[in-house]
Amino acid sequence: MRALDTNILVYAHRAETPEHRKAVEVLRNLATGAERWVLPWPCIYEFLRVVTHPRVFHPPTPLAEALQAVRVLLDCPSLMLIAEGEHHQKVLADLLRTSAPTGNVVHDAHIAALAIEHGVSEVVTNDDSFRRFSGITVVNPFRSI
Repeated sequence: MRALDTNILVYAHRAETPEHRKAVEVLRNLATGAERWVLPWPCIYEFLRVVTHPRVFHPPTPLAEALQAVRVLLDCPSLMLIAEGEHHQKVLADLLRTSAPTGNVVHDAHIAALAIEHGVSEVVTNDDSFRRFSGITVVNPFRSI
């Protein structure tokens, strides 16, 4: 299974990003395909934080519009949402110990730990920091851009 990182959602939502077309294609292929795909709950919150932030986008996405984008995602029958389970603390602790992230990369470790805990083998992202986490294969659809 593949998990999507927040940046794919942001790029697909915000047409002014250079990665927009490719992100829309990635998201559309997952949403219309028969294969299950994964979205960690923290990525939904981060998407809402980023697209509605006035220092990130001018103008920012209105909250109602961002929430509607989330609703469309949540209606996708092939989507599986993941959150912390009973083994999360151990998986996260092991990942933090072996990868030693700091600062913002701790959030990425949280996403990677969720993926590992739920048996997700790939994270689709434009963020190379995920490469430091063993147990996860990084798929970057923007390498050719």
